[in-house]
Amino acid sequence: MELIVKKQIIGTLAIIFIVMVFFPLFFSGDGYKERHLASIIPPKPATQTFQNIEPLLKPLINTQQIAAEKNTAQAVPKKVALDQQGVPTAWTLQLASFKDAANARALRKQLLKAGHKVYTRQNGSLVKVYVGPAIDKQRLEALKKGLKKDFGLDGLLVRFTTQ
Repeated sequence: MELIVKKQIIGTLAIIFIVMVFFPLFFSGDGYKERHLASIIPPKPATQTFQNIEPLLKPLINTQQIAAEKNTAQAVPKKVALDQQGVPTAWTLQLASFKDAANARALRKQLLKAGHKVYTRQNGSLVKVYVGPAIDKQRLEALKKGLKKDFGLDGLLVRFTTQ
Protein backbone atom coordinates (compact mmCIF):
# COMPACT_ATOMS: atom_id res chain seq x y z
CA MET A 1 0.00 0.00 0.00
CA GLU A 2 1.03 3.38 -0.60
CA LEU A 3 2.02 5.75 2.10
CA ILE A 4 -0.86 8.19 1.47
CA VAL A 5 -3.45 5.45 1.74
CA LYS A 6 -1.83 4.18 4.96
CA LYS A 7 -1.94 7.70 6.42
CA GLN A 8 -5.58 8.04 5.44
CA ILE A 9 -6.50 4.71 7.09
CA ILE A 10 -4.57 5.61 10.26
CA GLY A 11 -6.19 9.05 10.34
CA THR A 12 -9.63 7.55 9.86
CA LEU A 13 -9.01 4.97 12.63
CA ALA A 14 -7.75 7.76 14.93
CA ILE A 15 -10.85 9.84 14.33
CA ILE A 16 -13.08 6.79 14.93
CA PHE A 17 -11.20 6.06 18.16
CA ILE A 18 -11.51 9.65 19.37
CA VAL A 19 -15.21 9.71 18.53
CA MET A 20 -15.78 6.39 20.34
CA VAL A 21 -13.99 7.65 23.45
CA PHE A 22 -15.44 11.17 23.65
CA PHE A 23 -18.91 10.55 22.20
CA PRO A 24 -20.23 8.84 25.37
CA LEU A 25 -18.74 11.60 27.50
CA PHE A 26 -20.60 14.35 25.68
CA PHE A 27 -23.86 12.54 24.93
CA SER A 28 -24.32 10.20 27.90
CA GLY A 29 -26.68 12.57 29.69
CA ASP A 30 -24.58 12.64 32.84
CA GLY A 31 -23.74 16.26 32.36
CA TYR A 32 -27.36 17.24 31.69
CA LYS A 33 -28.84 19.55 34.30
CA GLU A 34 -32.46 20.63 34.21
CA ARG A 35 -32.88 24.35 34.02
CA HIS A 36 -34.91 25.81 36.84
CA LEU A 37 -36.24 29.22 35.90
CA ALA A 38 -37.40 31.66 38.48
CA SER A 39 -41.20 31.97 38.59
CA ILE A 40 -42.59 35.23 37.26
CA ILE A 41 -46.09 34.51 38.61
CA PRO A 42 -46.87 36.99 41.39
CA PRO A 43 -47.96 35.65 44.77
CA LYS A 44 -51.66 35.33 45.56
CA PRO A 45 -53.07 38.69 46.66
CA ALA A 46 -54.48 39.13 50.12
CA THR A 47 -58.24 38.78 50.44
CA GLN A 48 -59.93 42.15 50.19
CA THR A 49 -62.46 43.31 52.72
CA PHE A 50 -65.28 45.48 51.45
CA GLN A 51 -66.81 48.38 53.27
CA ASN A 52 -70.52 49.03 53.51
CA ILE A 53 -71.30 52.43 52.03
CA GLU A 54 -74.55 54.00 53.07
CA PRO A 55 -76.56 55.47 50.15
CA LEU A 56 -76.94 59.24 50.08
CA LEU A 57 -80.47 59.24 48.68
CA LYS A 58 -83.51 57.66 50.25
CA PRO A 59 -84.61 54.41 48.59
CA LEU A 60 -87.57 54.67 46.26
CA ILE A 61 -90.90 53.60 47.65
CA ASN A 62 -92.36 50.32 46.49
CA THR A 63 -95.28 51.53 44.37
CA GLN A 64 -96.56 48.01 43.73
CA GLN A 65 -96.89 47.38 47.45
CA ILE A 66 -98.66 50.71 47.97
CA ALA A 67 -101.00 49.98 45.04
CA ALA A 68 -101.79 46.55 46.48
CA GLU A 69 -102.54 48.11 49.89
CA LYS A 70 -104.80 50.72 48.30
CA ASN A 71 -106.61 48.03 46.30
CA THR A 72 -107.27 46.02 49.43
CA ALA A 73 -108.36 49.15 51.33
CA GLN A 74 -110.57 50.46 48.50
CA ALA A 75 -112.45 47.88 46.51
CA VAL A 76 -113.81 50.54 44.15
CA PRO A 77 -111.05 52.33 42.17
CA LYS A 78 -111.21 56.10 41.86
CA LYS A 79 -112.39 57.33 38.45
CA VAL A 80 -109.88 59.38 36.52
CA ALA A 81 -111.18 62.50 34.82
CA LEU A 82 -110.39 62.73 31.07
CA ASP A 83 -110.06 65.87 28.97
CA GLN A 84 -111.40 66.44 25.42
CA GLN A 85 -108.62 64.34 23.84
CA GLY A 86 -109.25 61.43 26.21
CA VAL A 87 -106.05 62.07 28.17
CA PRO A 88 -106.21 61.78 31.98
CA THR A 89 -106.32 65.13 33.74
CA ALA A 90 -103.14 65.57 35.76
CA TRP A 91 -102.04 68.37 38.02
CA THR A 92 -98.68 69.83 38.94
CA LEU A 93 -97.49 72.31 41.52
CA GLN A 94 -95.58 75.33 40.17
CA LEU A 95 -93.33 76.42 43.02
CA ALA A 96 -91.16 79.20 41.64
CA SER A 97 -90.02 81.12 38.56
CA PHE A 98 -86.44 82.32 38.17
CA LYS A 99 -84.63 84.51 35.68
CA ASP A 100 -81.36 82.82 36.68
CA ALA A 101 -81.28 79.13 35.74
CA ALA A 102 -78.71 78.44 38.48
CA ASN A 103 -81.27 79.40 41.13
CA ALA A 104 -83.81 77.03 39.57
CA ARG A 105 -81.24 74.19 39.56
CA ALA A 106 -80.40 74.86 43.23
CA LEU A 107 -84.08 74.69 44.26
CA ARG A 108 -84.56 71.58 42.13
CA LYS A 109 -81.59 69.93 43.85
CA GLN A 110 -83.01 70.75 47.32
CA LEU A 111 -86.41 69.34 46.42
CA LEU A 112 -84.92 66.18 44.91
CA LYS A 113 -82.86 65.69 48.07
CA ALA A 114 -86.09 65.93 50.06
CA GLY A 115 -87.54 63.12 47.90
CA HIS A 116 -89.95 65.03 45.64
CA LYS A 117 -90.57 64.52 41.92
CA VAL A 118 -89.25 67.76 40.45
CA TYR A 119 -88.79 69.13 36.95
CA THR A 120 -88.03 72.51 35.40
CA ARG A 121 -89.20 74.16 32.20
CA GLN A 122 -87.91 77.15 30.27
CA ASN A 123 -90.70 79.61 29.51
CA GLY A 124 -89.33 82.61 27.64
CA SER A 125 -86.69 84.18 29.87
CA LEU A 126 -87.98 82.42 33.00
CA VAL A 127 -87.16 78.97 34.34
CA LYS A 128 -90.09 77.50 36.27
CA VAL A 129 -89.75 74.79 38.92
CA TYR A 130 -92.56 72.23 39.23
CA VAL A 131 -93.35 69.38 41.62
CA GLY A 132 -95.48 66.52 40.36
CA PRO A 133 -97.38 65.62 38.26
CA ALA A 134 -100.18 63.74 39.98
CA ILE A 135 -103.67 62.75 38.96
CA ASP A 136 -104.98 63.21 42.51
CA LYS A 137 -105.46 66.96 43.02
CA GLN A 138 -106.00 66.60 46.78
CA ARG A 139 -102.62 64.92 47.16
CA LEU A 140 -100.91 67.91 45.56
CA GLU A 141 -102.87 70.34 47.73
CA ALA A 142 -101.63 68.49 50.83
CA LEU A 143 -98.11 68.52 49.39
CA LYS A 144 -98.46 72.28 48.80
CA LYS A 145 -99.06 72.80 52.53
CA GLY A 146 -96.04 70.64 53.40
CA LEU A 147 -93.78 72.53 50.99
CA LYS A 148 -95.01 75.85 52.42
CA LYS A 149 -94.05 74.63 55.89
CA ASP A 150 -90.70 73.01 54.90
CA PHE A 151 -89.40 75.40 52.24
CA GLY A 152 -91.51 78.54 52.67
CA LEU A 153 -92.75 78.26 49.08
CA ASP A 154 -96.39 78.94 48.24
CA GLY A 155 -96.99 76.98 45.06
CA LEU A 156 -99.61 77.38 42.38
CA LEU A 157 -101.68 74.32 41.35
CA VAL A 158 -101.85 74.13 37.52
CA ARG A 159 -102.86 71.57 34.90
CA PHE A 160 -99.99 69.33 33.79
CA THR A 161 -99.06 69.46 30.12
CA THR A 162 -96.23 67.78 28.24
CA GLN A 163 -95.22 71.03 26.48
